Amino acid sequence: MVLLAQNDETDLVKLAMPGIPMVDDYCFSDPASMTIEERSEHLEMRKCWKIIAADFEAQKNDPLLFPGKASDDLLSKFPPTIIRECEFDMFITEATRLATRLRRAGRLLELIVIPGSTILGGLVP
Repeated sequence: MVLLAQNDETDLVKLAMPGIPMVDDYCFSDPASMTIEERSEHLEMRKCWKIIAADFEAQKNDPLLFPGKASDDLLSKFPPTIIRECEFDMFITEATRLATRLRRAGRLLELIVIPGSTILGGLVP
């Protein structure tokens, strides 16, 4: 979504529904403030991000790596978005933060949080 917004091509997408909202570097923050689910996975997520990035230190503020770091102007160019998340998922904080920012930018259609569910419990019908 970020690259489309940067290229003013979001009209190519009628609706965005990110499947796994890995959108910011929250896992690199202090685990004391994290939920149990976030805390139990934050070290593995740190490893994942460092594998995904070509050069983590050079890219750590790049919205192409962390869409949650996109400017408000860039978020306003995102396609209409629905975020679906599970209450006890390790990405709940990231998803909620992005949803709040997209709502302010006028791009969030819906934030759906499935009560009482974990990552698999809420996404598998």
